[in-house]
Amino acid sequence: MRELNGLYALWYREFKVFLREPSRLVASLVQPLMWLVIYGTGLGSIVSVSSTGTNYQTFIFPGILAMTVLFGSLFFGLYIIMDKRVDFLKEVLVSPLNRSTIFFGKVLGGSTDGIIQVTMLLILGALFFGIHFTWYSLLLSVLVIILMLVSITSLGLTIGASMSSPEGFGLISSFVIFPLFFLSGALFPVDKLPSWLHVFVSVNPISYAVDALRTVMLGISGFGILLDLTVLIAFALAMVIIGTLAFRRMKI
Repeated sequence: MRELNGLYALWYREFKVFLREPSRLVASLVQPLMWLVIYGTGLGSIVSVSSTGTNYQTFIFPGILAMTVLFGSLFFGLYIIMDKRVDFLKEVLVSPLNRSTIFFGKVLGGSTDGIIQVTMLLILGALFFGIHFTWYSLLLSVLVIILMLVSITSLGLTIGASMSSPEGFGLISSFVIFPLFFLSGALFPVDKLPSWLHVFVSVNPISYAVDALRTVMLGISGFGILLDLTVLIAFALAMVIIGTLAFRRMKI
């Protein structure tokens, strides 16, 4: 019971922090909308994805959705460094709570923040960007998004647990986040890539998240939904294990 109460308290704290900063929600919506409206419209006027049977702006919507989860969840790890600086994390770590509980509380808090942001984008996608949901596609989309949120939040917390400064976190995160995004197929079809580039896309777990979202939303599949889900589940489990170990070894 103590661990459950601690888990709830940590989750609720992160949720309250998010609610007190509405600018985070606004910023998380403005960036993907700029990509969709400006990049999608501008590049869509000269780039054809006619083989997929959809326009470019609609084609990149699943990729921009994955980008929102990737950027927002990874940078959630920055709050670990801020908690270290205000000694909040020290107070939590000296409590009788298991460090695994602390880690999962942070993961749940970051994932809840991401769910709120993504829900707004899903509504906008259905209203303005040609995404037509069924109950099946909506539930499967939510499953893929949850797997992404858990894995990327865990990755961000792992990086944050090993860093002592925001500058160091930003540097390492940039080396991680941009290859994951640009080599995910979020902005282009992967079926016509040269073989050397296709190798990098194939080993990128975010590629399978983008492909899964594109499959359930648009019916466009590159790897197959079963392979996508298998890779995402394995990636989420691996990052949770690595993150838990990082928290157990973390020093203040």
